[in-house]
Amino acid sequence: MFHSKILVTLRKSILDPQGKAVEHGVHSLGYTKVKNVRIGKYVELNVDAPTEQEAERITKEVSEKLLTNPVMEDFTFTVEKISS
Repeated sequence: MFHSKILVTLRKSILDPQGKAVEHGVHSLGYTKVKNVRIGKYVELNVDAPTEQEAERITKEVSEKLLTNPVMEDFTFTVEKISS
């Protein structure tokens, strides 16, 4: 069994209105040195696979087919073996 951690972010070329709203809020609290706020998604899942390579393949396919919009978003992930 493997545990996958997936981070989905908007591509740098895509405007991030949520990030801008958070940045504005942070500035209104007096933290004016905070810049370039971007909002993303974080997903964790367990994959019952015989090998780490298979767990990585499944995680990548799930990310590409379901968790991200490939036109607007990028993703990175890590896979760790779960101790029995």
